[in-house]
Amino acid sequence: MNATLIHHDTHDTRPENARAGSRPGTGARWLASDALVLITRGLRHTLRSPDSMITSVALPIMLMLMFVYVFGGAIEGGIEHVAPVAYVDYVVPGVILLTAGFGAAITAINVTNDMSTGVIDRFRSLPIGNWIVVLGHVVASLARNLFATALVVGVALLIGFRPTASVLEWAAAIGAITLFVLMMTWVSVLFGLIAKTPDGASGFTFFVLFLPYVSSAFVPPETMPSVLHGFAEHQPVTPIIETVRGLLTGTPIGNSAWLAIAWCVGILVLVMPISGRLFRRRTTS
Repeated sequence: MNATLIHHDTHDTRPENARAGSRPGTGARWLASDALVLITRGLRHTLRSPDSMITSVALPIMLMLMFVYVFGGAIEGGIEHVAPVAYVDYVVPGVILLTAGFGAAITAINVTNDMSTGVIDRFRSLPIGNWIVVLGHVVASLARNLFATALVVGVALLIGFRPTASVLEWAAAIGAITLFVLMMTWVSVLFGLIAKTPDGASGFTFFVLFLPYVSSAFVPPETMPSVLHGFAEHQPVTPIIETVRGLLTGTPIGNSAWLAIAWCVGILVLVMPISGRLFRRRTTS
């Protein structure tokens, strides 16, 4: 990757103001080229670390199989009065979001690796925007997580998941999942910038990964003790799951869609500028 950037830089004999875009379209073209290089780098890291990718896909699939085949009979009988769908249809939307959480954790580790191994100093010596380094991680995470989600849905279809969604509902569900993945990725970027070591980054993401378990992912919140019920009803993951579940299986959505959008957009508005300032502080100190 460094060789690619160096090649890109050594063939740029124009003055710096040309790279900044003094001529129409020049700046945008170079920014797009730099962004593509950094995004490709992020995807190559994924391909070179298949164990991380396998883990982020295998764990959610194993959980789905365990809940459907090991606990499903007992759980389905206990929740049929509040969740009038087959348990496999109930649990798959939650597993989809859990997959995004595992995948986003990899982003935190990758960001921390960049910040602690000195590669950022190499990037600073090249005529690229600092924010493009973060953009590469974010776009690579989106691609990685959507691919993992597709694999999980494929396995779910094999074990009996039967969505009733129309084309428009599928598109809306994919949009909701993408928004959630984007939000989770930026949260992971922030954790990766705060952490000093990859192990620390992994630890920071533990709390976020725990959220789907205390939500409507595996059982309705109504079946939980009162304290957990209140938390499950009012945390960000539950309305997102309810929105995806409603779009795919036809269960009532209510105001979950608006709450899901509000949570995701609100967290993004909060986390993105903080991440940007923290990245600039750590790369200019």
